[in-house]
Amino acid sequence: MSKRLLIIEDSVDIRENTAELLELSGFTVETASDGLEGVRLARTWNPDLVICDIMMPNLDGFGVLQVFSSQPELASIPFIFLTAKTDRADMRKGMEMGADDYLTKPFQEVELLRAIEARLKKSKTAIPLSASVSDVALVHEALAYLDLPTWEGEKKTQTHAKKQVIYAEGDHPIRLYYLAKGKVKAYHTNKDGKYFITSFIQEGEFFGFVDILENQAYRESAEALEESVIISVSAVEFLQRIKENIHLEVFFRKALTSYLLKNEKLMVEMAYQSLRMRVAMVLVELAQTYGTSMSEPLVIKLSREDLASRVGTATESVIRTLSDFKKEGYLDVKGGEMTLKNIEGLVKLKY
Repeated sequence: MSKRLLIIEDSVDIRENTAELLELSGFTVETASDGLEGVRLARTWNPDLVICDIMMPNLDGFGVLQVFSSQPELASIPFIFLTAKTDRADMRKGMEMGADDYLTKPFQEVELLRAIEARLKKSKTAIPLSASVSDVALVHEALAYLDLPTWEGEKKTQTHAKKQVIYAEGDHPIRLYYLAKGKVKAYHTNKDGKYFITSFIQEGEFFGFVDILENQAYRESAEALEESVIISVSAVEFLQRIKENIHLEVFFRKALTSYLLKNEKLMVEMAYQSLRMRVAMVLVELAQTYGTSMSEPLVIKLSREDLASRVGTATESVIRTLSDFKKEGYLDVKGGEMTLKNIEGLVKLKY
C-alpha cells in the first residue's frame, strides 16, 4: 500500500505541482489550502507524513504543528516544513517545536523526495527499550547531519580497555565522543574521593557534548565499563558544524535538555524512595539502557561498587538487597555477572 502524504499549502501552483510530483513517485496524496483545513483532514484521513507551509491564512504552519504536538493521534506523524522563509530564528522555532525537517522554496525535487523517504524510514524504526521516540529521533538526526563515516575533519577511532578513562572531570572538553561499541559510565567524584555514577552510555550514543555546548570544564568523568570502540571529533569543528547547520544545533540542544531532565527526574525519584526501590530503579535503568525487551532476561557485568555508586549507598547494602531480590526470583547472581530474570516485576515493585 502506498504511503499517504498530506500537503498543506495556500499557493495553488505549489500545492498542485508538489502533489503531482509525489503522486508520480507512487504516493497517495491529499491537499489542503490552509492550516485549519489541513488539521481537519489529518484527523479524518490519518496521513503517514505531512508537508506544511508556514505562512498561511486562518492557521499558520506553526499553529498546525502546535495542534499536532498536543494531540496524541497526530503527534507521531512526521512533519516537514516547506516554506520560503529562510530566517534562522524561524528555522530554529520550527525545529524546536518538533518539526522533523525544514525545506526552503524553491526546492529540488530530489531534495523533497529524499527528505520524505528519510522521515518515513525513521517512523518505522524499532524503538529500543532504552529510549523514548524523541531520544531515538535525536540520535538518528544527529548522525545524519554529522555524517561521521564521511567526516572530512579530524576524526579518531580508538579502542578503550575496560576501566580506561576517556575524559576526566575538570578537563576542558576538546572532543565530541560517539560510542560505536561497548559500554561507558559517566561519574562525578566528590571532595572525599567518593564517586557517583551520573549515567550509563550505550552503543550508538553521543556523549561529552553537554559541557561543550555549555562552554565549561567537564563536570564528570567518563570511563569504559568494558572494551569499547569510540569515535571522536574535534569540539571546535563540531561547534562550527552547529553554527553552519540549524538542524544540528536544535537536535543537540534538545539532546542536552533531554539529558538534564532525565537525570533530574531519576534523582528526584530516588531521593524519596527506600533502598530497595532505589536498587530496583537502577536495575531497571540498566535494563532500559542495555536490554532489548522487558520480557527477556538480561546479563549485566557491573561491579557491586559501581551499582552502589549509582544507587548512592554502601556496597554492603546493595549486596544485601541483591540477595533479597535473588530469593524473590527477580535475578540470579554468579560471580561478576548478574542476570535480570524478571525486569517487569522490578518495574512493578511498590516498596
